[in-house]
Amino acid sequence: MVDVVDAATRSRMMSGIQGKNTSPELLIRKALHARGFRFRIHAKDLPGKPDLLLPKYKAAVFIHGCFWHGHTCRYFKVPKTRPEFWLEKIGKNQIRDGVQEASLKALGWRVLVVWECAVRSMKKQKSPLLVDLIANWLINGSEYFEVSERDLEFYVRGQD
Repeated sequence: MVDVVDAATRSRMMSGIQGKNTSPELLIRKALHARGFRFRIHAKDLPGKPDLLLPKYKAAVFIHGCFWHGHTCRYFKVPKTRPEFWLEKIGKNQIRDGVQEASLKALGWRVLVVWECAVRSMKKQKSPLLVDLIANWLINGSEYFEVSERDLEFYVRGQD
């Protein structure tokens, strides 16, 4: 399938996509700060430059976009234009994510991955559940934790 816009327009559109301070990231930062958690953002001295770094809890938090990191949810669909390019690009992102998480763990950091779909779900349902899960993990959590929209649905069903 041919792209619906010309190459220059597509390039301009793609260059406008942010890598830092995204809407999901700002939402999580604001909610955690309101609960008294203090953190650094985009720590350049650590692998992967975590979106949030909470030294008190020895925790690094990544807030991943479902498309850019190839999450298996409804927000990820392989583009019909140049699918080989996109699958290769997203595959490299996933490999890099794994290497960065392993490096952080080797340095003694705990790692949390929050998927965009979980943030969207929290926003849509106006529910504090995601922030509750993150706060609980920060205080009592394991070495690695990942939260997606499916996980939130599981916790909601478990509470009924």
